[in-house]
Amino acid sequence: MRPDCTDFRQLFLNDVPMMDMRAPIEFIKGAFPGVVNLPLMNDQERQKVGTCFKQQGQAAAIELGHRLVGGDTKQARMDAWVAFTQAHPEGYLYCFRGGLRSQIVQGWLRDEAGIRYPRITGGYKAMRTYLLETTQQAVAQCGFVLLGGLTGTGKTDVLHQLDNVLDLEGHANHRGSSFGKRATAQPAQIDFENQLAIDVLKKRARGVSQFVLEDEGRIVGSCTVPLELYQGMQQYPMVWLEDSFGGRVERILRDYVIDLSAEFVALHGHEAGLQLFAQRMLQSMANIHKRLGGERHQRLAALLAQALDEQQRSGAVDLHRGWIEGLLSEYYDPMYAYQRDAKAERIEFAGNALEVREYLKARAQRHQAPRL
Repeated sequence: MRPDCTDFRQLFLNDVPMMDMRAPIEFIKGAFPGVVNLPLMNDQERQKVGTCFKQQGQAAAIELGHRLVGGDTKQARMDAWVAFTQAHPEGYLYCFRGGLRSQIVQGWLRDEAGIRYPRITGGYKAMRTYLLETTQQAVAQCGFVLLGGLTGTGKTDVLHQLDNVLDLEGHANHRGSSFGKRATAQPAQIDFENQLAIDVLKKRARGVSQFVLEDEGRIVGSCTVPLELYQGMQQYPMVWLEDSFGGRVERILRDYVIDLSAEFVALHGHEAGLQLFAQRMLQSMANIHKRLGGERHQRLAALLAQALDEQQRSGAVDLHRGWIEGLLSEYYDPMYAYQRDAKAERIEFAGNALEVREYLKARAQRHQAPRL
């Protein structure tokens, strides 16, 4: 039998299959990418056993657990565990602390199915701690540079052409602005942090010792950037991406209208998708009502509503340029110009997409570390 696992680094570097014995309510609050939740107990059973443990102690709680998870219920769960072990003979199982639940499942698999399947020592809590420390160590040991620029300059496009990027917006499934919410849900905060840490781990293993980040606020949609990283972002050097006003308008039209409406249509069908897209856009405009001011919000919201009506009627998106141009020139550009002035001393290079990409690639080569 393979031994129980204590090498968390190799688990995450190699995307080793894992099955999580925790209850669904625990799993949904935070898990690891690709892990399958095959719980020993469902939420109700876990609650009953927990109450019994507090009132009568461990022995009574274990006895109750065996009564609750027995007969057909136990067999159905055993079938799922056996199927996982057969599909992933190289995998592992775990529970919250690598304790009782994973030991029970491990024992049942061994005694009733003849399968010796290893578990992860320390369980979810130990792996979660390891990933938190991975991010903290990177902040302490690695170099970082921020990519800034006015709204619509294509910062994400540039980032996707680099090998040493930590894509905070990608991990958060959000474009980072007031209109940045995607058609699909954002990950839970813990999932966001775990994905980010695994990204760091894999890139450092490839020899990356200097990372590029987009200049972000502390909150990306509903996801919060880890504190130690955000604190560093207030001081890291910056590279500033520039583009023409017209180019920025077209890029926003592509990202926030054409591509986002296509996401909604792909998920919900043409008619319902366009309706949900329109509702999302109008709500996004309403969310910045106070910052825009009454008159400006009313005017831009009317342009947006007109553009959405025309898009739903004919499929044409040309009218969207009206509110995009107004929002850029009257709201985003003055705000970003102020921020650029405040960060001017940290800006070490400015240029167009090609110039910035080549500068960042050359910068990364000068800071390349050996593979770990």
